[in-house]
Amino acid sequence: MQLTARQQQILDFIEQRMAADGLPPTRAEIVEHFGFASPNAAQCHLRALAERGAIELRPGRARGIVPLRTSPAPEPDATTTRSLPVIGRVAAGSPLLAIENLEDEIRVDAELFHPAPDYALKVRGDSMVGAGIDDGDLLLVHRTPEARAGQIVVARIDGEVTVKRLRRKGRGIFLDSENPAYASIHVSPGSDFAIEGLAVGSIRAFQPA
Repeated sequence: MQLTARQQQILDFIEQRMAADGLPPTRAEIVEHFGFASPNAAQCHLRALAERGAIELRPGRARGIVPLRTSPAPEPDATTTRSLPVIGRVAAGSPLLAIENLEDEIRVDAELFHPAPDYALKVRGDSMVGAGIDDGDLLLVHRTPEARAGQIVVARIDGEVTVKRLRRKGRGIFLDSENPAYASIHVSPGSDFAIEGLAVGSIRAFQPA
């Protein structure tokens, strides 16, 4: 696969974001990072990468950029795989890992994700489709009470658990969806709010034809 220097830089940036956040960058973020004069310049490079088999472009999604392996993935090392509990519908106010919330368990290669996931959360609804997270997907989550603005988090607000993108504005905290049909959630000062974990990747739900 022959790439120009700029195409390789863009591919490296996409892969770095996937490794750091578990999600690809948006086209706007690529434009900002490389200082392109217009989104069209970034799109031309992305189309060229897709034509060369380096990425897959999924239309209609802000983060519809999927890096493709150019060689077969190595077999998972038994020493790096871990079993993760799968959390289904969370009872209001109950701990995430309460026995009544656990549906199953899966094994994943922990080295594929950074930081390593601690559990998988079954996604309900379509509020995060713009980030490539669909209804029924398994969201891999690293348990932590801390997150940076712009990261996708599992948050608890007034007893309810939700998956949203964290935004801070001054002292205000907002939880943004990735679907224009859903309004942002403003975390008011009196709310019972906590970050439960950080999204580090997802596993697509199988949908037979």
